[in-house]
Amino acid sequence: MSSGSIANRSCEPLAPNARAKIVRLLARLELVLAQIAELERERDAVVETEASDKASKMIQQLTKLRGISVRSATVLVREAFVRRFANGKALGSYAGLASSPYSSGRIDREQGIGKAGNRRVRTVMVELAWLWTRYQPASAQVCWFRERVRSTGQRVRKIVLVALARLWRFAIDGVLPEGAVLKSAI
Repeated sequence: MSSGSIANRSCEPLAPNARAKIVRLLARLELVLAQIAELERERDAVVETEASDKASKMIQQLTKLRGISVRSATVLVREAFVRRFANGKALGSYAGLASSPYSSGRIDREQGIGKAGNRRVRTVMVELAWLWTRYQPASAQVCWFRERVRSTGQRVRKIVLVALARLWRFAIDGVLPEGAVLKSAI
């Protein structure tokens, strides 16, 4: 087949069935985009209106802290904090931030975090832990983290950061972390 025949094919109109399928796919895409925009408006409205339930109050409380967005707070609250956990280890286990020990014969090793829990919560908690180190540099947790990883490599920083992600009690108990800074009023 010559290159001239390929060029001629690109100028041919689409078959009616192919065109109809593309039109249906574009209509479906527009519907999904409209639904996403509506959900985002509802999510953002939680912060601006009076809290009607406990979850909304927790979202509003979290978004007052510097470095936490409405999206992150919503994921944490709706996916994890609406449940009651006995302690931080239970929350870490639910999120998949619990350790995975390996024991075979005389060999005992730590394999890192298990990743067997809720992927969305784990992702947001680790993301917020990194953001916490950036936007809350004077908090007690960040000072502990920096002291602990001062002379270590990047791999150890990632491992210890998971411990920082587990130290999240503000939304549940309302106790402001030591040294945390609230967002300034705009």
